[in-house]
Amino acid sequence: MIEVVGVTKRYAQRSGQHRDALLGVSLRVARGEHVAVLGKSGSGKSTLLNLVAALDRPTSGSVRIAGVELERLNENELARWRGRTVGVVFQFFQLLPTLTVIENLLLAMEFGDCIPVDKRRTRASELLAQVELGHAVDRLPSMLSGGEQQRAAIARALANDPAILVADEPTGNLDSETGAAIGRLFRRLATAGTTLLIVTHDPSIADGAGRVLELKDGAVTADRMAVRNAS
Repeated sequence: MIEVVGVTKRYAQRSGQHRDALLGVSLRVARGEHVAVLGKSGSGKSTLLNLVAALDRPTSGSVRIAGVELERLNENELARWRGRTVGVVFQFFQLLPTLTVIENLLLAMEFGDCIPVDKRRTRASELLAQVELGHAVDRLPSMLSGGEQQRAAIARALANDPAILVADEPTGNLDSETGAAIGRLFRRLATAGTTLLIVTHDPSIADGAGRVLELKDGAVTADRMAVRNAS
């Protein structure tokens, strides 16, 4: 499903110098795999996630998702591909504040344009029920707790039935009980066949994955099976 080959990512700095966020990273993730990505701040975790989600482009190397070579797509093609293939969960939710919870999902479906119009509201309602937000479909994000907003963001990421879900510190702002619920949701998604790539500092999220990648200074330093935590 995900194939990253010899990827480097270099950022220019104001001083005229540069910073290498990734250094020749290569990895493969199979369809339906549940992978946690660990590492200290600055290790390249979020950069890797952004490249897989086509939110950024590598300086060198290639990223292939489900057989599609992302570097061959122009910006418009990338946007369409992303909307139909990858769901992204951001650490700080990024729900549109003037739209209700269900409207946030419906807008994502409109951008993706892969769910029939007459089925969108039903699907949005089902997704919100799946993340235990059936009671909040018509509320604005400001009316929700942090945990509820994160669950709404996950439902929005799943709106177009993406093959891949990527998440950047999805439990970083949540209490332990809500974080554990998010972890259980991720495991259910993986069991149902969604490919998950989750950047996290949360040991329970990492232990709940099937595989753990560790990054340090832009390179993969470990790739191992996770210790399963049934909680």
